[in-house]
Amino acid sequence: MKAQIAEFRDSVIQIQGITMTADSLRAVPGVSIMVKGQGRGTISNRSGVFSIVVFKGDTLSFTAIGFKHKNFKIPPDIKGNTFSMIQLMVEDTTYLPVTVIKPYPSREEFERSFVNLAPDDAYEVARKNTNNAHLRALARYLPADGREGVNNYLNQQARNLYYAGQPPPQNIMNPFAWAQFIQAWKRGDFKRKDTDNF
Repeated sequence: MKAQIAEFRDSVIQIQGITMTADSLRAVPGVSIMVKGQGRGTISNRSGVFSIVVFKGDTLSFTAIGFKHKNFKIPPDIKGNTFSMIQLMVEDTTYLPVTVIKPYPSREEFERSFVNLAPDDAYEVARKNTNNAHLRALARYLPADGREGVNNYLNQQARNLYYAGQPPPQNIMNPFAWAQFIQAWKRGDFKRKDTDNF
């Protein structure tokens, strides 16, 4: 048993490092550092510094917007339980499609289009921006931005750690869950929608 504990302690390693640009050695903040195959990781701070606990032989995946993806395999024969590293990130150039701006064919056509342009007033713009159907469509089809993604990930981790080592509670005795179930049942949410009317 003691040999297994000693072997486990020897296989765990604390990685401390910094992410920098390869050409100018500037700190790269917000780099996502994930342990491949384990679904956990960390993010470098505004100075590019990060710290993570891994096992010897694991592979770290470095990703950041505007930089090429990098992998780093932790050598399995490292001596000790700490390791310092500098990860250089190479900028990735993204070429956008060409945009060609053309003038109106004639001055008369421009004047006609300008006169017939009817811009919305502030009230109409506010009404369009707060339309419930429009907001629901945006929330459903637009992907989450970086802040929402990080918040969702951290909330999921907090929920998983809150009940670590024990089964999560069931809603069978929750009166609010029963009330929601009864309301959904009265609305007919559980009726089959694929039945044919003859």
